[in-house]
Amino acid sequence: MKIAINKKLAIIPILVIVLHSCGIPKITNQENSVKFPENFQTKVDDTISSASIKWKTFFNDPYLNKLIDSTLVNNRELNILLQKVSIAQNEIQARKGEYLPNLNLGVGADLDKVGEYTRNGAVEENLNIKEDKKFPDPLSNYTFGLYSTWEVDIWKKLRNSKKAAVMEYLASQEGMNFLKTSLVAEVASSYYELLALDNQLENLNSNITLQTNVLEIIKLLKDAARTTSLAVKRYEAEIQKNQSEVYLIQQEIVNVENRINFLMGRLPQKIERNATSFVANQPQFINQGLPSQLLQNRPDIRQASLELEAAKLNIKVAKANFYPSLGLRAGIGYEAFNPKFLITTPASLLYSIAGEAMMPLINRNAIKAEYKNASAKQIQAVFDYEQALLKAYSEVITQMNAVDNYQNSFDYKNKQVGTLNESVEIAKQLFQSARADYMEVLLTQRDVLEAKKDLIETKKNQFITMVNLYKALGGGWN
Repeated sequence: MKIAINKKLAIIPILVIVLHSCGIPKITNQENSVKFPENFQTKVDDTISSASIKWKTFFNDPYLNKLIDSTLVNNRELNILLQKVSIAQNEIQARKGEYLPNLNLGVGADLDKVGEYTRNGAVEENLNIKEDKKFPDPLSNYTFGLYSTWEVDIWKKLRNSKKAAVMEYLASQEGMNFLKTSLVAEVASSYYELLALDNQLENLNSNITLQTNVLEIIKLLKDAARTTSLAVKRYEAEIQKNQSEVYLIQQEIVNVENRINFLMGRLPQKIERNATSFVANQPQFINQGLPSQLLQNRPDIRQASLELEAAKLNIKVAKANFYPSLGLRAGIGYEAFNPKFLITTPASLLYSIAGEAMMPLINRNAIKAEYKNASAKQIQAVFDYEQALLKAYSEVITQMNAVDNYQNSFDYKNKQVGTLNESVEIAKQLFQSARADYMEVLLTQRDVLEAKKDLIETKKNQFITMVNLYKALGGGWN
């Protein structure tokens, strides 16, 4: 009969757990719905991606490489993020310690004096610890020993929490890699912008020199009564206008230089560079590879993926809070009212061992809220991951089209500049032979200036597009 009763009693905790589990809120697990196509919008399958090329090899300008290298060492934002990565690494160690037993050394001393006319006082008054000796008054107590506590990780709550911390740490590393990619791209883009401004300034100064020479010819023609003072004034005004533009370009150069200096974490100073042959140089050719390679090469995609895995583990951690937790406590040491008896064995020896199981039954609102929040964060992580995929693919397609369009635009701009240069010579000859008006020469020179300006701007956009495509493919962090 006793055995039957014990079996029934053993079933009760199991029934409690089952019924308790029925009260766990239902949640919806979101899954990724964004899938990459097999290749980009090209007819040729390119299985090699330029993202695998290290930035020191990809950029062949020694001045630019020196700037990037200094930026990755001294950039303040990157150093701040590096500390956050260190914090995430320490969190792994903290969560790992949660599911391991704790062992502490304890030492204590206390003094206790109770009232004589109390139950404890009456007992002490009439109690002899030894023959013809009274109970000590006041009563002192000394203890020392080892004490251990351990929460048995039955439902893998603590281990999943540690795994989630590992995922979050790896995600923070990928976040730092993505910042490196962004910094490399920003420094390179600013550097090419600086080279373009140098060429714009050179182009403007050359045009001012050319117009000054024409102005001298016009003045001689005016002295010979072959033209009027109106032509002189118009040319002088055009030269003054271009001279004003010189100072604006110089200020833009200062702005870009200081932007690079800020990224490098240093005070404003001159940026070393070589702007010669900028228009004649060709941007680095880029292999786009396959869309699937973005999953390995893009740090932001890998970061979102790791954060998604961490969110899934956190759901398991939150769900385990609904189940019973088992804790063990143990201790061994010595205790005595007098220090001279403290290490007397076995009289002063003490030891204890206890186990307890705790399970929430009512007022579980906080646990439910934490579980629902974990579910919401998992759904949010899926959307973040999908957004990273969409952004990556869209950026690659945009920059791939930009490469072709800017190249075609540059080819026609280059032809336009050549044609206009020829027209300037023709206009000057016609003007000197009185077969053309000075305005034709002035407008033709103005057209050449604008065309060269657009040509330099298009070349700058070509280099920046190259940088952006390299970044979009996931290059620049390794």
